[in-house]
Amino acid sequence: MDREPAGVDDAGSGAPGTHRARRLLGAAVAGGVVLLLAVAVLATRLASAGGPPAAAAASSSPSPSPAATLTVPAIYQRLAPSVVTIRAGRNLGTGIVVADNGTILTADHVVSGAAGITVTFADGTVTPALVASADKTTDIATLVPARLPRPVVPASLGGAAGVGDAVVVIGNPLGLTDSVSSGVVSGLDRSAQTGAGKHTGLIQFDASVNPGSSGGPLLDDRGLVIGIVVALADVDGQDAFAGIGFAVPIGAAIGQGNGPGQGKGPQI
Repeated sequence: MDREPAGVDDAGSGAPGTHRARRLLGAAVAGGVVLLLAVAVLATRLASAGGPPAAAAASSSPSPSPAATLTVPAIYQRLAPSVVTIRAGRNLGTGIVVADNGTILTADHVVSGAAGITVTFADGTVTPALVASADKTTDIATLVPARLPRPVVPASLGGAAGVGDAVVVIGNPLGLTDSVSSGVVSGLDRSAQTGAGKHTGLIQFDASVNPGSSGGPLLDDRGLVIGIVVALADVDGQDAFAGIGFAVPIGAAIGQGNGPGQGKGPQI
């Protein structure tokens, strides 16, 4: 009778615990394989996505939102309640309300020497006004009206202008009240020789202006006042717009200085 080699179990021999251990070992091996596959798939997905979302969110920083710009109609709708018509003797001009108490900025040459000044607000309120301050060097004056509309709508003041910036002008050219025109800043630090003398540090722009526009606001594309219109370039002595207007920068208009420049133009 043949003997089996020592240490070899036949199919029917062995304790029940041996089979259970083998099954557990097989399950563990299979689970490990599945886990490795899952890790590999996840790593592939993360690599294709450029890294974990949490890490990306932590390393990124929000970029500042650009300042909102407005269309010309939107600027007109926003600023029209702040623009006033000024009549000073035979002179016609424009002004802009810049404070809750109704203070109006305008061009000095519009009101200088006038026996009486009348202001008409956008809502139709008509009232006398007095000159609170005047500066012939900058051609800027402030008016205090005797009566105010309800509500008073002051404009917001802006900062410096840049060449090429979009601009809007609201005023009363040739008596055409509440007219709007648009263009760009054509130059900076210009000078204009007017009937009241030479004015320097002016903003040059190409939005249409004519007599009656003086004292009106030069607005940027956010509807902020960046200048007060005071003059235009006149090539034929007819006081007609030739594509060049001048405005006092708002900083100079409220007393923060002026600057040198080149160019010339009459008062309007």
